[in-house]
Amino acid sequence: MKIGFDAKRIVQNFTGLGNYSRYVVEGIARFAPQTQCVLYAPERRESRRLSLFEQACPRAQMITATGGLRSLWRVWGVTRRLQSDGIDLFHGLSNELPLNIHRARGVKSVVTIHDLIFLRYPECYKPIDRLIYTYKFRRACRVADSIIAVSECTKRDIVKFFGIPENKITVIYQGCDPSFRSILTAEERTAVTSKLNLPKRYILNVGSIEERKNVMLAVEALPMITDSEVALLIVGRHTPYALSVMQRARALGVEKRVVMRHDIAFAELPAVYQGAEAFVYPSRFEGFGIPILEALCSQVPVVAATGSCLEEAGGEGSLYVDADDSQALAKCLNNILGNEHLRREMVEKGLHHAAGFSAETQTRQLIDLYQQILQQK
Repeated sequence: MKIGFDAKRIVQNFTGLGNYSRYVVEGIARFAPQTQCVLYAPERRESRRLSLFEQACPRAQMITATGGLRSLWRVWGVTRRLQSDGIDLFHGLSNELPLNIHRARGVKSVVTIHDLIFLRYPECYKPIDRLIYTYKFRRACRVADSIIAVSECTKRDIVKFFGIPENKITVIYQGCDPSFRSILTAEERTAVTSKLNLPKRYILNVGSIEERKNVMLAVEALPMITDSEVALLIVGRHTPYALSVMQRARALGVEKRVVMRHDIAFAELPAVYQGAEAFVYPSRFEGFGIPILEALCSQVPVVAATGSCLEEAGGEGSLYVDADDSQALAKCLNNILGNEHLRREMVEKGLHHAAGFSAETQTRQLIDLYQQILQQK
């Protein structure tokens, strides 16, 4: 098979969608090397992460736009290249496909839909962004030969909001970077946490600090944590919501126990995770919840919120609370901090659950789907 990929996120994005895009292609390079991968990106942006990706995928071919209007090339002009390059199937890795993909004769298509949060929580998005996302995502779902949803929750939303038949959608879960599965020595962890000047003991939260992700709940639970030596470390991109979180921390008298960091490199994250005593993820809604999987692989017990797909990511070994119940969250965290048996049990169950999200398993599922699509008339 010769598979084309929308590679914009691979070269430009170094968080969620970019990590997923690189993860997919790296998995194919490792577990299905007979598959030819051609990456289509509007432009190339040099970075350490891109260099590491290319080392992992030496046979993948990168094609970039020439001339101006690069964004237009990605959604329109690339289709002609797919035909001339002999692409069998084009995979839109980040919610969209070229608008004229249906005109690419002999080229099948599949799109990965990560979430429809902009329809679930429209107040979190600008009106123009909602219109653009709705048009692009819905059109991609309608014209694609098949759709990948990253969770059962996302699959249900695709059916609900876009009226797509269930049999057109396949759930293939996301995985996380293999670096989170490599357990560091105590000395290696300490070297990183000391360099970053992190609290000696902490509960961890990772993700953009925005209202939907609801880290405020963790701050409100903090005064009820009986071990006052434990801090709350929040790692992620700051938004205006971060100011509200710190204001609430001051009002509750726990400001000194709340640490926000937006300057931690991806390569340092495994040590940061592994240094945590618990991981908390009270997000109101997610497409999947990769940080939960990162925490499980890092052998850290997880407490997450109910209401979306986080039970899929966390499995039965994690604990779950209502996204508005700070007392329940504090109770769960106190149990973890004060009960070593519970902690070990959660870590063991978490590792067992995380084993089902291996890159090899997901790559096999993906290759099987590609072959099924190409066999369709």
